[in-house]
Amino acid sequence: MKKFLAFFVMLGLVFFVFGCKTPEKEKTGFDYDAIPDTMESTNGKYQIAFVTDIGQLKDKSFNQGTWEGLKRFASENSKSYKYYQPANGDAATDDDRYDAMVAAVNGGAEIIVCAGFMQAAALEKAAKENPTVKFVFIDGWPLGFDNINAVVFKEEQSGYFAGYAAVMEGYTKLGYSGGGGGTNPACQRFGYGYIQGANDAAKEKGITVEMKYSWNYGSTFSASADLQTMLNGWYSTGTQVIFSAGGSMCQSAFAAASANQGKVIGVDVDQSNDSATVITSATKGLREGTMYALKAFYDGKWAEIGGKQTNLGAAEDAVGLPQETWSMTKFTLEDYQDLLAKVKSGKVKIDDDATGAETKTYSNVNLDYIQ
Repeated sequence: MKKFLAFFVMLGLVFFVFGCKTPEKEKTGFDYDAIPDTMESTNGKYQIAFVTDIGQLKDKSFNQGTWEGLKRFASENSKSYKYYQPANGDAATDDDRYDAMVAAVNGGAEIIVCAGFMQAAALEKAAKENPTVKFVFIDGWPLGFDNINAVVFKEEQSGYFAGYAAVMEGYTKLGYSGGGGGTNPACQRFGYGYIQGANDAAKEKGITVEMKYSWNYGSTFSASADLQTMLNGWYSTGTQVIFSAGGSMCQSAFAAASANQGKVIGVDVDQSNDSATVITSATKGLREGTMYALKAFYDGKWAEIGGKQTNLGAAEDAVGLPQETWSMTKFTLEDYQDLLAKVKSGKVKIDDDATGAETKTYSNVNLDYIQ
């Protein structure tokens, strides 16, 4: 009986968290939901393919942001498109990812967008075997192939903005829950930037802030009962806001925050539409980066990006906090624009080497690394 009650409580939380949404068009000026996820091409072939990372296609984060950029480009340029999800879900292997790429090639793909650093081994094999097909490796590296363009982001900058904003808004007890088990470079940079931003803001205010920091229960980038229980514990012992950086992990953070009147900082895309608990999101231009590479290919400029890494940050307006849905009051939009300008100009410098961030000592952040 208790299990049934717990199920219905969780079901109610899901409806509470996700039930009230602002249309995407009102936030971004473009209605990504109006473009269908599936289409029927006239010849049964699909020119642009997407091989997803682990997690759901509509994960409110990494997969979704990349997919929306692909769909928009295809729709606006009359290209056929299709997504391929590796078999076995969160337990997908390199063979599963490779099989999805092969299916995309056999499906007629001219260019394949692969999301997530775990695609590397499969992508190396697929790119070598299919030299005439172009690949875009989001959050990856060129792997030594001219038919691969890697698109990466300066997540440390976006994380910095989030940490700085949270402390300036008045929060002094922070949390960071990261994906990939501590091995994902993007999540490592998000977390390290978050610490740096919080530290600099606390230094300006002459205070010390507390931060819980953990990679626990995030190796598969998925929501789970264990993750939600851990975050519930954080909130119940005083944590005020948690930066959840790890795809569908956000769902556990939203539920825990809702149950404890806590707050969440979203990641990758503007997640304010997904939960009333979100105060801001540390975004990166997944849509824009994807569209950039696709445009270069179809404009005949692949030679300029093939075999290279495209690194996008604040200077390219590719990372930051969403301004259209600004809800903070103490840290104002004007304050943020001033900070953004300083980062763009180099006046504010942010370290991008996240190696060992969990064990470093910070002047104004007491870091509680939970293993």
